[in-house]
Amino acid sequence: MTENDYTLAWGLYALAALGCLLVGFKLTGWMWRWLREPLRVILAVLLLTPTVVDPVKDSFAPAIAITALDVAFKVGNNAWRAVSDFAMYGMIAFALYLLFVLLRWPLEKRARERREQAEAAAKRQAVEDADVTAQAPLSAERRDRYRNDPPAAPAGGGRVEPRL
Repeated sequence: MTENDYTLAWGLYALAALGCLLVGFKLTGWMWRWLREPLRVILAVLLLTPTVVDPVKDSFAPAIAITALDVAFKVGNNAWRAVSDFAMYGMIAFALYLLFVLLRWPLEKRARERREQAEAAAKRQAVEDADVTAQAPLSAERRDRYRNDPPAAPAGGGRVEPRL
């Protein structure tokens, strides 16, 4: 296998793995976040973990393929190396995911508190608006020009007409 064939094979595998990740993301989209995200991390680790096939040539292959072929056909002893690579990359991926969750948690808590405050303010504003609209007919009666109450003086010293 030439270097170009090796690169082309990895490119095709990367494209297929990204397609499988997209399908996995669509399949897990309906789940709760605390279940969906770890499953996506596991799927990414399974699809994107490489392992050494031939230590002399520094040839790598997808660990899932090497594990499947070694277990199915019992042709080599690379399955344990691939499983150890899965474990190592899985621990790294879950450590990064845990760090991401720990950083996201206080940010979401603050956002939830701001959202609750905004909803409470909107409710208070709605109650105040309802009070103003309930008092509007009363204030219109107070300004009735045929009642005996003296009208409010117009601003700016405008002309005041006499009452009859």
